[in-house]
Amino acid sequence: MPSESFSIVIKKPIKDFKKNIVVDSDKSISIRSFLIGSICEGVSAVKNVLESEDVFSTINCLRKLNVKINYRGKKTYEVFGRGLGSYTAEKNLSLDFGNSGTASRILTSILSTTPNMNVRLTGDRSLKKRSMQKLITLMTKFGAEFFPKNKFFFPLRISSSNYPIGITYESGTSAQLKSAVILAGLNSYGNTEITEKLRSRDHTENFLVKNKKAIKIENGKIKKIKIYGKKNLSNFSINVPGDPSSAAFFTALTLLKKKSHLKIKNVGLNPTRIGFYSLLKKSGAKISFLNKKKINNELVGDIVVKSGKLKPINASKKYYLNTTDEYPILFIISAFIKGKSSFSGILDLKNKESDRIGEMQKILKQIGIYSKYQNDKLIIIGKKFEKRRIKKIKVPSLGDHRICQSAAILGLLTGIKVEIKNFETVRTSAPSFLKIVKKLGGSFEKKI
Repeated sequence: MPSESFSIVIKKPIKDFKKNIVVDSDKSISIRSFLIGSICEGVSAVKNVLESEDVFSTINCLRKLNVKINYRGKKTYEVFGRGLGSYTAEKNLSLDFGNSGTASRILTSILSTTPNMNVRLTGDRSLKKRSMQKLITLMTKFGAEFFPKNKFFFPLRISSSNYPIGITYESGTSAQLKSAVILAGLNSYGNTEITEKLRSRDHTENFLVKNKKAIKIENGKIKKIKIYGKKNLSNFSINVPGDPSSAAFFTALTLLKKKSHLKIKNVGLNPTRIGFYSLLKKSGAKISFLNKKKINNELVGDIVVKSGKLKPINASKKYYLNTTDEYPILFIISAFIKGKSSFSGILDLKNKESDRIGEMQKILKQIGIYSKYQNDKLIIIGKKFEKRRIKKIKVPSLGDHRICQSAAILGLLTGIKVEIKNFETVRTSAPSFLKIVKKLGGSFEKKI
């Protein structure tokens, strides 16, 4: 069921704080837990699940494909996998992915190589605006067909291949597409080979690493992944760590709020996910990782943040893959740093839940911050705020949780009256966001 629509208004700046918090569980890992568990043999246990709308959309879609999923209480679920190619679908079945780009791309890949699938695929207004052309091109190579022909946006109908054959693929910037090829390859005949020059998120590989008959990973200068199709996959048990992307917003708040200190416990510190923190450390941020340990092939630890002076941020193209979800809040941080910050190789941000470059520029303009996007490079000139000159700003969410959260942090830091429409979209990734704001001493007005 869709969330009740509401807006929030922030009028007062937050006071300095010294707190310990726990952020919402990782969305990418939570979604993959159910998708991969559904094609394994036996029962997989998923603990500390992110109970958000994107995850519930994933569960609902799998249940419609006759995958048994039980809730065991305390954010713990059981996924009863029946192996590769085990989905079944009623005639005229429609799957609604809601706002989830991850679920839509990865589940579509599994459907593409599962026999006798003829299914309608759709999503919410935001997801319908996101191009699926690259995914469709790849899945067509496996033998799947999509209707109407030459249409690349949901709603679409997929007709699966009954005899899919493995492909070769040079991975680009999207971990979702890489995951899609891996899972389609597992469900195909023959071998699928992936080369990866630039390292993207590797959560899917981490789930599968123990299945040595099904997948071989060579981590050289150029990463190579070889998938041996139609090999049974082992079930698993996983405890989902905190989401480093959700932690990023409270990290930003702490860094920019004088005399503040924050410990964020049990956060995923996968090297492919911490570009945000690396960039800020380069700019002088007081950030440290403590109590590091490996759990389920994922690095987990505590993030400790202290406020302090920052230098302008210079994010070259190489940071994009490890920082994708955090750019909106990085743009906000840059507005507070005197001088020129720059971000290169970010074109793909235009194809997220919204055009994150254009929409964040609109927000920056409202608070008197100059920015310019040209030749795939965004320049932001940060300066000291003069609150008295800015009475109020309005932010339409456009179904984008990252923009909503970034705008909220802006309001908490400045005390400028910030009204954010359709804030319920934050529940797609961070249902505890407002609770944490309150715990840190922030205040807001909720408007239904």
